[in-house]
Amino acid sequence: MIKSENHKEQTIILRNKISYNIKKYRKNRKYTQEELAEIADISYDFMRRIESTKPCGLSILTLYKIAMALNVSIDELLEHEVIKENAGE
Repeated sequence: MIKSENHKEQTIILRNKISYNIKKYRKNRKYTQEELAEIADISYDFMRRIESTKPCGLSILTLYKIAMALNVSIDELLEHEVIKENAGE
């Protein structure tokens, strides 16, 4: 049971990370969800679900298409920003 719960948590964290990064890069490029969906050749409704962090069955191919549309690597979409505390500085 513990392993299963850990897997679920990791899945949620990864999904949230991808959603956050797609939205961040989309906004940096001043694309609407509809524009990005069109460029990536996916439906607008699917694009909305991807950014909403709800389970949506995002495939590697779709992630690749979004990365190409945003002109970023898949690694950048998986990147997690870590805020480091300045302990003692």
